[in-house]
Amino acid sequence: MVEVSQADFDYFNGSIKKITTDSSTLVSSSPYLNDPALRQLIAQEMLRRNGPDMPNTAFIPEVAQILHRLENHAEILRLFEEEKQRLPEFRAWLKRRQFADFKVEEVKDCAPGTLGSVIYDFMANSGYNMDLFFQGMKIETEFDFYLKQRALTHDMEHLITSFETDHAGEIALLAANTRAYYRYFRPELAAFFNRVGSYLKAKTTMKSGLFYPECFKIELDAEDFGAEQGRNWKMPLMMLPYRDLVNTQISDIRAEYGITPTIPSGTWRWTTTVSEDPRPEHAAMAMAAE
Repeated sequence: MVEVSQADFDYFNGSIKKITTDSSTLVSSSPYLNDPALRQLIAQEMLRRNGPDMPNTAFIPEVAQILHRLENHAEILRLFEEEKQRLPEFRAWLKRRQFADFKVEEVKDCAPGTLGSVIYDFMANSGYNMDLFFQGMKIETEFDFYLKQRALTHDMEHLITSFETDHAGEIALLAANTRAYYRYFRPELAAFFNRVGSYLKAKTTMKSGLFYPECFKIELDAEDFGAEQGRNWKMPLMMLPYRDLVNTQISDIRAEYGITPTIPSGTWRWTTTVSEDPRPEHAAMAMAAE
């Protein structure tokens, strides 16, 4: 068995200082480490295998809720105000409050190739719900609008980037958004916008690194492609005026907002299967569930 030597411990840990406390519970300078539920969920989601008994999307709402609760909201609102002064497009987007909460009836007659037509196809045939977070939320502030609109536009970003809702497409879209946020906003606000994305990428990378080497390679390729596209975006795609664009060809939207390069539909469809747990007993469970 390979063992780390004492010399290794001394080299890497030699500068550690032990700090004592009178607290009867775990306490650190990190509010995230101090949260027992978050510690448990992150440990579980980074170290577990995938399987049909628990989807890859499990516990995203719980983690997002905890991260939101731990935010310094006064600081976030201050950053919003600063960026509104620096970025006229961001200020106008927040002031306008145009929701992308489309209904099937609104887009059923849109011409082929338009944003509306692909939204209709997605809502009518994919089985996904585009209103995937903060359902029923009462919108009172610009910050409320950001939270709700960001949830509404996630699947639309899949539609216009060519990064579909398969495993590699999710990784590529995460990478693209991360680059776009940090190019457009100051780092402190970009980090807030990317908070849940950071968690999703970290858990996926760790899990694939432990259990799914073939999938890890796919994720690297998808991240590279997404990063390249995200650096070309005119602005983060959550800010696009989707209702104004509903009758616009997807190709024209891509040209207008720098959404390039793209991939043909179906390119990464196979990656979802590779990301699932390949153990025979789990495959049998999945078949039985069907």
